[in-house]
Formats: sequence, structure tokens, C-alpha cells
Amino acid sequence: MSTVLTAEPVHLGSLALPGDLVVPVPALGLVVLAQGCSRDRLSTRNQWVARAVQRTRMATLLFDLLTDEEACDRHRAVDVDLLAQRVLEAIHWTEHHPELAHLRLGLFGTSTGAAAALVAAAARPDRVGALVCGGGRPDLAQASLPRVQAATLLIVGGLDTDVLKLNRLALRQLPSPKRLEVVPGAGHLFQEPGALRSVAAFACGWFREHLGNGR
Repeated sequence: MSTVLTAEPVHLGSLALPGDLVVPVPALGLVVLAQGCSRDRLSTRNQWVARAVQRTRMATLLFDLLTDEEACDRHRAVDVDLLAQRVLEAIHWTEHHPELAHLRLGLFGTSTGAAAALVAAAARPDRVGALVCGGGRPDLAQASLPRVQAATLLIVGGLDTDVLKLNRLALRQLPSPKRLEVVPGAGHLFQEPGALRSVAAFACGWFREHLGNGR
């Protein structure tokens, strides 16, 4: 079956945070990619991951959690409650979009964005069905971990030893369907040759299984 992509720039929440929405026709689900840094949605790496998800016939919503001004304040970048509220605003926005409201929803977050995604998933178990954390800091969302009902995949680089320990501890606290995947020879940002491809493959497989019924 051929897939047609429709793309549009969007603005989310009370601050009209910029984002990019791409919807395959037909779409099997929706993945919201939450990036903590201002304009991080425009990075080549994040755009590449989004395109990989789109090839699995998942719609993607890639947006920044902070404004340009907020991104200059390092305290905002680690304010998980603030970042989670922005993710929740994006989830609310999808529920009122005619092309997205009926789609099963997943979240993909990295670093502090992963912690924000965990908090948001715990707050909206009725809407979030799957969650992928890449190089995430689940310890920053520790109070929310036992309440996460979404199927959760944690992906960590094998060389990112401190974060790997934190993710192994978090895995024990997650009651939902869960798995930890380690990318051998990869660091925190998955910059090594082939590492990001492995992250995308793990994530796409997880979203297909839990949002698209394995298709």
C-alpha cells in the first residue's frame, strides 16, 4: 500500500510553541516527539528519527518544549514539571485535531524530555499507549514511574554507564509492559556510527507493536 505524507507547521499550547506535524495517509498511530531544547526539533538527528517513525505509517508531532528565551535559562531545561506540562498541552492539542484525535498515541523523549514524557504518560494513561525513552533520565520522574501504564521502552548506550544504571533502576519500578535495550558501543547521544539507526529501529518496532498492532 502506498503512503502519502501530509505536512504542516503547527503551534501548540498557551505559548504557541512551534512544531512540525506529518501525517501519513493512512496512519496507524501518532508519535509525539518531545525535545527539551529550543529549536531542537530542527536538528538533523531529530528530523531523521521522525522520518524513520513516519515510514512505519505513524504520524509524528515534533516540537520544542521551551521557547527560545526559556532555553537560555538552564534551570528551565531541567524543570521536569514544566516540561511535562508542555507535553500534556500537546496531548490535549492532538485530541482536538480532526486527523489525530482517533489515533492511538505514543511519546518519544530524550534526556530530560524522556522524564517529561514519563510524567505525562502517568498523568494521561487514557491517552498514552506507548512510550520510548532514548538516553533518558527516568530518575527525574521517579515519583511517576509506578503510575506509568503505557508500554515503555528504555534505550541506553552501552558506554553511557551512569545513565544505564539509572535506567536499570527505573525498569524495576515500572509496572507496565516494559523493556530495556542497550546499544553496544554507544554513548549518551548515540553519535557513533549506526547507533542512531539502532535507536530508531528499536523505537519503530515498539510503536508498531503497541500502537499499530504489529503492522
